[in-house]
Amino acid sequence: MAHKVVIMLLNASPDVPATLGAPFFQAAVAAAMDLEVEIYFAARTAALLRKGVAETLFPGREQSKSLYDFMQDAHRAGARFYLCGGAMKEHGITDDNAIPELDGVRGGAAFIGAAVGDGVLTLTY
Repeated sequence: MAHKVVIMLLNASPDVPATLGAPFFQAAVAAAMDLEVEIYFAARTAALLRKGVAETLFPGREQSKSLYDFMQDAHRAGARFYLCGGAMKEHGITDDNAIPELDGVRGGAAFIGAAVGDGVLTLTY
């Protein structure tokens, strides 16, 4: 059985918020099951880590919780958020404008290293 879940947010997009609810919900569930959870934000999803972005996005028309609410749920449950350094620069994310839930900056080697570990389940969105 897996002891860790590694999630790569690469193809999902803040332009289509409906693509982003499930990854954070699933991360929260996995963390609540005492699995270690790491979420890597790359490409356009990096923008979610800038203050003020995820708060304005909702995964559905009837949804009362913002994407930021889902992100906070996952983080409070134990998921860790990591930002790609290249995406950080591309989206102008700095220590001053990043959400407090950002746990660090990690590149492709860190993601691959985590993803190929024994007992690791890797999900991509």
